[in-house]
Amino acid sequence: MQTAETLKRVTEELHLPFYFKSSYDKANRTSLSCRGIGMEEGLKILQEVKNQFSLPILTDVHESWQCQPVAEVADVLQIPAFLSRQTDLLQAAARTGKIVNVKKGQFMAPWDMRGAVDKINLVRQEMDLPVGQGIWLTERGSSFGYGRLVVDMTGLVEMRRLGYPVVFDATHSVQQPSSQAGVTGGNREMVPYLIRAALAVGVDGLFLEVHPNPEKAISDAANQIRLSDINNVLSQAVRIHELVHSFDKKRD
Repeated sequence: MQTAETLKRVTEELHLPFYFKSSYDKANRTSLSCRGIGMEEGLKILQEVKNQFSLPILTDVHESWQCQPVAEVADVLQIPAFLSRQTDLLQAAARTGKIVNVKKGQFMAPWDMRGAVDKINLVRQEMDLPVGQGIWLTERGSSFGYGRLVVDMTGLVEMRRLGYPVVFDATHSVQQPSSQAGVTGGNREMVPYLIRAALAVGVDGLFLEVHPNPEKAISDAANQIRLSDINNVLSQAVRIHELVHSFDKKRD
């Protein structure tokens, strides 16, 4: 609630659209620890956030059967990166009619996301739903050997050529998978630099993990942005986005 309230205030002051994201189940962690409180209780909390702060909600789905009940609360269903080629999951999410945010797998090329888009659109076409709408594609880094991710900024351009909004996940992109005795590490100091680079290339949104006290976060502690820093981070992001947008207008 603290995080949602602060982020809503900051994004409203900066005139930014904002979707609140939190997970009811961390099903793709390296270890078995701290998965969450379960879907039923987790969705109740997300509904409370939605009601209290009038915020649209984004959350992950990991199995096909979860999509329909999650869609009763969430406005965006997110397909985790490790599951970005799972046909049944993609199509179950599409059948809800909600926005589907597909995170690009760390093992995938940017143009490989065409397959995920086609799977979603096939279902939308069969259901007589708008084809080509309600799909977001998210970049979150690519595997570079063991325990390291890199971001190919040209990949952002390649994904935008597919014709869908591209979101840059800056905090997961600085992860160092399983680098700390089976626990994912990271380097939050690099997050602002990656944000600047992605915005300079051109993206349609940012995905950022934020926590009041990152050192005590149960998941992704090493790469989360401090809640107290988010206003400065987003203020800079807005200025860079506006500058890049002005270049695009001049070119047009």
